[in-house]
Amino acid sequence: MSTTLKILDMSGTAKGDFSVNPAWLESEKGEQAVYEAVNAFLAGLRAGTASTKTRGEVSGSGAKPWKQKGTGNARVGSKRSPIWRGGGIVFGPKPRSYAQNINKKVKTLALRRALWQRVSAGDVIVVEDFTFPKISTKAANVFLKTVGASNRSLVILNDNVDTMEGFQAVANAWRSFSNISGLDLVLASEVNTYEMLLGKKVVLSKGAFETIGARLSKEA
Repeated sequence: MSTTLKILDMSGTAKGDFSVNPAWLESEKGEQAVYEAVNAFLAGLRAGTASTKTRGEVSGSGAKPWKQKGTGNARVGSKRSPIWRGGGIVFGPKPRSYAQNINKKVKTLALRRALWQRVSAGDVIVVEDFTFPKISTKAANVFLKTVGASNRSLVILNDNVDTMEGFQAVANAWRSFSNISGLDLVLASEVNTYEMLLGKKVVLSKGAFETIGARLSKEA
């Protein structure tokens, strides 16, 4: 598998090559790590706010509906009994957290594996830089078509900038892409395994790729 990708400009013209550091990728292991990372991410999205009332929480008198014997009815001690209509719920859900904690090295392995999958499948498009003179969703759509992507792609922006010009460029790109329906947009410092697997194509700048690589090198 080649780890050298073409670098394109905003017009889709090749401007050079980008060599992906093999240390950023993992091809031999990590399938289980990907499963665990994706499962943990999706579990963390669950609100966990479902709640039912027990017999001690539903409204109703605590008095015995009728005397124990002599009525011909079955014995009952409370209107709030779970077997009565309007009574409490047995073993019902209560507010809880579905968050799962996984090892930091497992997260890193999963991201390296997911990145390798996208690179090996030819789904990664590296751009020299995202340069939008002004905020323009139309220009963003034209750009995606020019580089062979679609609105069903993942766009990763580099937020590791230290100049006002760089910050403004990222802000313009973010707002230009954010109105495109179906597009997934994320920052290089925050992208995770689940997001890396989204979209038909992964479009990112050279700087964003290097930021992700720095993360993987630091956390390995």
